[in-house]
Amino acid sequence: MKALSIIVLSLFMLKGCSKATSQDLVNTQIQYVANSRGMYQKITIQNQEVAICKDRNDEGIGSSTKISDADWKELVGLFSKLNLEQLSTYEGPTQKRFHDGAAMANMIVKYKEKEYQSTTFDHGNPPVAIADLVNKVVSIAKQ
Repeated sequence: MKALSIIVLSLFMLKGCSKATSQDLVNTQIQYVANSRGMYQKITIQNQEVAICKDRNDEGIGSSTKISDADWKELVGLFSKLNLEQLSTYEGPTQKRFHDGAAMANMIVKYKEKEYQSTTFDHGNPPVAIADLVNKVVSIAKQ
């Protein structure tokens, strides 16, 4: 009986946590910036919309479009796995950006009035711990 009670309680807690995460992502801004001498791309995701800016001199976020429900659900799942406190400690697997072999990239997450920023990594080759989230953000921008 105790085991059944624990399982039911756990299910309620998990359901509540997933809803809170979805709500948290609505109030969060994820920004991915990749740039080199000849390329600039800023992807901003906030409130189920994606905005893309390709002009480094533009202070705005660019034109925005709605993110599909399926992509948003996947993004919420990936965001829930993210450890924001450790975001700045993740190292990229390659250093091609040091000799113009790849554009420099980083990810900034603005969550609950606090800003978390990753270390700089190679565009197209993010740190393993955030690779799924970064790749999803970039793929949403390509759509």
